Amino acid sequence: MRVVLLGTAAGGGFPRWNCACARCAAARDGKLPTRTPECAAVTGNSRDWWLLNTSPDIRAQLTAASALWPGPRHTPVRGVLLTDGEADHLAGLAVLREAAGMKTYAAPPVLAALAPARVALDRHAPWEWADSLTEGGFVLSGGLVVTAHPVVGEPPAYVPGRAKDRRWVTAYRIEDLATGGVLVYAPRVGTWTAVLDDLVAAADCVVLDGTHFAADEAARAGRHLPVSGPVGSLTALTRHPHVRRVYTHLADTNPLLDPASTARAQVAEAGVEVLADGAEFVL
Repeated sequence: MRVVLLGTAAGGGFPRWNCACARCAAARDGKLPTRTPECAAVTGNSRDWWLLNTSPDIRAQLTAASALWPGPRHTPVRGVLLTDGEADHLAGLAVLREAAGMKTYAAPPVLAALAPARVALDRHAPWEWADSLTEGGFVLSGGLVVTAHPVVGEPPAYVPGRAKDRRWVTAYRIEDLATGGVLVYAPRVGTWTAVLDDLVAAADCVVLDGTHFAADEAARAGRHLPVSGPVGSLTALTRHPHVRRVYTHLADTNPLLDPASTARAQVAEAGVEVLADGAEFVL
């Protein structure tokens, strides 16, 4: 299984378009690496690629990843696996609207929230929309078998009434049937649960929510588990040293964006990685 991290920043990218903080300014000056919004791609055969979320910058991200370039009137992108209903994970669907035969997986509440957009997209080219939480999981072309697992998370702000449903946010377990390699992709996590811990323990690699570093920063946002602190994700990840561990979805307030920061050194010492946009690895 090949995995490409197309984007690794939180919504808005880095630097964020409407922010003039010291980190964003440093990124504009070329002193810190820039990042596009979180999104990834996976394949089991290097021909059939599946997107994990679709960021607003998906066109630029696909253009930067030569493995996903199209042939004459043909794209290797077969479909999308959505982890939640956040706008930054859905916006790229509109860019992909001309690709016929695409298949998009999402949890039932996300599919329901997408109903108006689904009608509009299907008028461009018919797509197939599927429940990611189907019992027993599902198999993707290219030899990947996937199961989706609900993790603690709130519905997106645009949902009327903010209906409570424990299935709004999911993590994906993706296994290569040929090699047995297992990826867990969880770019949005509100609380570390026993389910998530079991998923990570049995994986070869986990790409995890690293939005906020400090607990007070995460408390202000209220939607992401912080990296640091006694109940932070880094403490949980240290229990699984045999697993490759990578943070993604970094907010512009996060010191992990600075390779020279104390925070980055702390994470590196624990054996957890912060990779750049475009990073690729094989499981």
